Amino acid sequence: MSPSQESVFPDYETETSQTSKLIKKFKDTPFVPIGMGGFFAVVAYGLYKLKHRGDTKMSLHLIHMRVAAQGFAVGALTCGVLYSMFRDYVVKPKE
Repeated sequence: MSPSQESVFPDYETETSQTSKLIKKFKDTPFVPIGMGGFFAVVAYGLYKLKHRGDTKMSLHLIHMRVAAQGFAVGALTCGVLYSMFRDYVVKPKE
């Protein structure tokens, strides 16, 4: 591509790093990464406890871990929506 031609994708060629994009997204919606982290933490805990589950059936253990992981993710997303509504309508009302 010659320097005199304009770029087809100017947004993708900016000098922003992936870390700055991630920090910006985290500031915009902080509960999504928290929900994802909690989901993966519950999954990791479930895999760890899978070895030491005792006499509990495998299917019952997996169902409990799935419900816990989904509950954490949905709870974090719900808190995120409530936080966004609070930020948009209570803290900074639109005129």
